[in-house]
Formats: sequence, structure tokens, C-alpha cells
Amino acid sequence: MAAKVIFDRDRCKGCELCVDACPVHILALEESTNRKGYHPAGCTDTSKCIGCASCARICPDSVISVYRD
Repeated sequence: MAAKVIFDRDRCKGCELCVDACPVHILALEESTNRKGYHPAGCTDTSKCIGCASCARICPDSVISVYRD
């Protein structure tokens, strides 16, 4: 099953809760900042995403969407 994780990077506050929740350790904070000045989270290897949506469930601002094929 293929999965895709999408972040609304301009709304992300870089709390890293999703990074800690990811069971396959493919999320990390980006080096660049968003328009609010935060380092948003992103996926480092989308091909390894298992579509568990742990990241989306733990996000306090609901900036993560997970799609499964």
C-alpha cells in the first residue's frame, strides 16, 4: 500500500510531536523557515511512509494530511 503525507508548512509551528510519533523515523524539521519563522516538519523519504497517520493524529494544529492508495 502506497501512502503520501502532506504538511501545511506555513501553519506548522515545529513542535516535533510528529517527528517523535513516526514509527519509521522519516519526519524531521526542515532547515528553512516558514513565513511565521518556524522550522516546519516534513517527510525525508515519502517512499517509506506506511500511512499509519500517527503524525496527523498527534499534530495539535492539524497541519498534516495522510493519503493511502
